[in-house]
Amino acid sequence: MQQAASAPSSAVVPRQTARQPGWLRRHWGTVLFIGPFLLYVLAFLVLPALRLLAQAVSDKHGLTLRYIAELALPQTVTAFSNSIILSAVSAAVGLVLGGLVAYFMLRPGAPAGLRSLVTSFSAVAANFAGVPLAFAFIATLGSLGFITVWLKRIGLDLYGAGFSLYGMSGLTLVYAYFQIPLMIIVIIPAIEGLRREWREAAQSLGGGSWAYWRHVGLPILMPSLLSAYLLLFGNAFSAYATPYALTSGNIGLVPIEISNVLSGNVMLEPQAGAALALGMIGVMVLVMLLYVAVARRANRWSGR
Repeated sequence: MQQAASAPSSAVVPRQTARQPGWLRRHWGTVLFIGPFLLYVLAFLVLPALRLLAQAVSDKHGLTLRYIAELALPQTVTAFSNSIILSAVSAAVGLVLGGLVAYFMLRPGAPAGLRSLVTSFSAVAANFAGVPLAFAFIATLGSLGFITVWLKRIGLDLYGAGFSLYGMSGLTLVYAYFQIPLMIIVIIPAIEGLRREWREAAQSLGGGSWAYWRHVGLPILMPSLLSAYLLLFGNAFSAYATPYALTSGNIGLVPIEISNVLSGNVMLEPQAGAALALGMIGVMVLVMLLYVAVARRANRWSGR
């Protein structure tokens, strides 16, 4: 009787062990392609973030919160404030202008070849940044740039009116140069997903263009617009070479502050740089959480 009772339990073990190879055979494609991606995320995102955390809370004497507390210093708060404002404004400019350009470019009555021209330029301009971009704007709109000099000859003094390429307004203009093309590239598939039948159905029900965009177009595009805004915000928030070359570090931005503490001639503080980097990660996490909350509300609003 004991042998008969133990037989079923022994038969269960091969079935459980056989499930794993069967699962691998059914999902080998998922493991093959998603597995390396997860390893890449672990190696280049999770582990560096954990190392930054360990470096920010330790020094040669052991654990310390001194570097984390330095994030509350007025200079650091100003740097984070400038970076957030600059990123938010430049991302909004890129979102609105890039979205409008992409929409009018994709309209049925748009000139032939316009899409090819705009997308080709956008692919180049979205990756044109750093020192070359700063030099191009200095030669164009600097205090002695050719457009500035030409406008001054006809009676329009930009710098006399308060504009400065080396301030926040100038940085916003420079950032818009690569933010708008990037927005055009990422929003084109979403705009192409709007079906012509939806507009025709809205018109057949007596709705105009405003009613169509309010009740159909914008609710459908809202998740894509929010994702694009988050991408533009992160793209501007992490920019370093362009603002440093343009302002020589005179405007406090978080990437420039990190460079100062990591390569300063007076004091080298890798722990302070790690704390600043953790602050940047914290800002991006908050922005992503805000995106998730707004995206859920947008999906609820659109009825999806």
